[in-house]
Amino acid sequence: MSLVNNVEFLRHLPKMNAFNGLGAFTPAAPTPLVETTGFGANPGALKMFSFVPAQLARSPALVVVLHGCGQTAASYDHGAGWSTLSEHYGFALLMPEQQSVNNGNTCFNWFDPEDIARGRGEAASIRQMIAHMVGTHDIDPRRVYVTGLSAGGAMASVMLATYPDVFAAGAIIAGLPFGVASNLREALHAMMHGSTLAAPELGDRVRKASKHNGAWPKISVWHGSADRTVHPGNADAIVRQWLDVHGLPSAAMSKADVDGHPREVWWDADGETLVESYSITDMAHGTPLGLAGNDERYGVEGAFLIEAGISSSYHIAAFFGLTDQARQPHVAPTGVPRERADTISMTIPVPASEPEPAASGRRSSRPRKPRGNGINVGRVIARALTAAGLMK
Repeated sequence: MSLVNNVEFLRHLPKMNAFNGLGAFTPAAPTPLVETTGFGANPGALKMFSFVPAQLARSPALVVVLHGCGQTAASYDHGAGWSTLSEHYGFALLMPEQQSVNNGNTCFNWFDPEDIARGRGEAASIRQMIAHMVGTHDIDPRRVYVTGLSAGGAMASVMLATYPDVFAAGAIIAGLPFGVASNLREALHAMMHGSTLAAPELGDRVRKASKHNGAWPKISVWHGSADRTVHPGNADAIVRQWLDVHGLPSAAMSKADVDGHPREVWWDADGETLVESYSITDMAHGTPLGLAGNDERYGVEGAFLIEAGISSSYHIAAFFGLTDQARQPHVAPTGVPRERADTISMTIPVPASEPEPAASGRRSSRPRKPRGNGINVGRVIARALTAAGLMK
């Protein structure tokens, strides 16, 4: 039997890990996460776990974190340190969890058409969880973000493509672009070889996933250069996909090392970073860990949680704009303009008891910054100097 046929056989055996490496089993550890049931119709039959710190920042943000295969919400949180970051910076955390009844290896089904379309399956379940969190904890709907590792990273690509009106930004770690697989065979091929699709075709797959015609989420891409589980070419394909969506050139506008690892950056005419990409030198498949910029360490080494001298969780939180806000008690809105009005606005939350609506085609309500007739030269120069380490 071929490798693909063997994997097809093994995926039906719950105790076997056909996608070994798209995550890994991690022993149970004490967790601050709390499970919520009854958050909606839950067409994807996922579990909902969350963490809300005692002190939420004003206009609190929500970060959705998606685990890899063989992992649980709690084990990935323990390894990547997201609940600790949540406590430090006052944002809420949502961690959906896959069930073995859906996938024997507890991978999110990022390649199954039934689970990756707007309003359907696992994507719709995650959307309903977000709506529940926004309504229950008075989350600022303009400050919703998503990240994930491997199969979870690929599912983060799904969420960003199918619900671009919901997310201000996303970060994909060792994942794959949206729309490169519609069955297990294609998924394995993409994992092993990456995607050679041209940027316009990759971009079209995102544009066709919804009727969205507003501003698009910002994207951060992370991948180990020595990854033998998900080919590093997938990181390049994700970047190509979102550069095309944002209408940005293929050549990076800035290149510099961050904590010893190459980072490329693309920004818009106002100097706002829209796409960034980290290549973690000589790192295998997993989430990179290290000392953060605030001299804290988030997460614990383990299977596919790799010490690499750079804290991806912290840098991703910074990319989302969560680390530059002092933690303050949350006060109900009083009509004062929200913070960080340059992020994408989510449409009206879906009541947990109602099914997911189809794409509406409404323009995103993300507040637009006034645009001049040309590039803000001063801001662009300052950003380039900062990226190069020549300016704080």
